Amino acid sequence: MQNSVGLRAVRLQDPQTDATIPVIFLFPSNSPAAPTALGPYELDVAPDGEPAAGAKGLVLISHGSGGSPLVYRNLGWALAQAGYLVAMPEHPGNNRNDNSLADSDLNLSYRPRHLSVILDHLIGPAGAGAEGRVVVIGHSMGGYSALALAGGKPSTQSGEAVPVQPDERICALVLLAPATVWYQMPGALSDVTVPIMMRSAEHDPHTPAWQADIVRTGLPEDTALDDQIVANAGHFSFLSVFPDEMITADFQPAFDPPGFDRAGYQAQLAEQVLTFVDSMYGYS
Repeated sequence: MQNSVGLRAVRLQDPQTDATIPVIFLFPSNSPAAPTALGPYELDVAPDGEPAAGAKGLVLISHGSGGSPLVYRNLGWALAQAGYLVAMPEHPGNNRNDNSLADSDLNLSYRPRHLSVILDHLIGPAGAGAEGRVVVIGHSMGGYSALALAGGKPSTQSGEAVPVQPDERICALVLLAPATVWYQMPGALSDVTVPIMMRSAEHDPHTPAWQADIVRTGLPEDTALDDQIVANAGHFSFLSVFPDEMITADFQPAFDPPGFDRAGYQAQLAEQVLTFVDSMYGYS
C-alpha cells in the first residue's frame, strides 16, 4: 500500500533534563502531498496533513553525532508511504546547529533518553502495556543510542558505567554503521535480545570494521542478526543524497568512495529496511 505522506514538526520537553527536543513526524496522510522545501531539501509531503487511520507501526530514526534528522528523509518518507508513523528527532546538544555535548559523557546518557521521551509522548510511559511495539533505526551515534535502549550497557572511555534506562517498548533495531566503542566491556550487549538488522560500510574511517564486530561477537547467541557489509560504501553512504548546491569539497557527508552509487543504494536500503520492519510487525 502506498500513501500520501504527511509531515508535522513538534517540540517536546524532557521533564528530567529540561531539554527541548525538536521532532519531525512523517506519517500516512489523507491530505494530498506536494514537493515541499525543508531547509535546503525537498520532500513530497503534506505539511500538517490529516493523518490516515491505522498506521502499521512506529519507527524512530536517530541521527549521527553532529547530524540532522533530515539527512534520513528519504528512508523516513519510504516508511511513512508504506504506512508507518516515523519520528525523527534532532538530538539536543549533538546536532548540526548545536554540537556542544559531542564527546561528553552526558551525551551518552541523554541521547537514548531523548528517544524514550518521544515514546512517552506517543504511546504513554513504559510499563503501560506498550511493550515491544517500536523499531529504532540508528546511524553512527544513533546506533549507540538504539543499542542502549535495547538493553546495552555502555561505559565511558574511563570505564565507568553510563547511566541509561533500557526501554521495554523496543521490539527491533536497525543499525547503520553503528558507533559501538562504548560497548567494549564484557557483557555490554548480553541483554540485547531484540532482532537486529545491521549494515556496515566496507570503507568507513569513522566506525571501522571492529566496531561492527563488537555487535557480532557481543550479542547473545540466540539474538537474530541480519548482518551485511555494504561493498564500497562509506560512513555517509547511509544518508540521503544531498542537493547539488550542498556538494562542496569541504562537506564530507556528501561524498562516497569512488564508484559508489548512493542514490541507487538508498533505494535498496529503503526496501531492505521496510522488509525487516514489516517482518517485525507481522506484515510478511
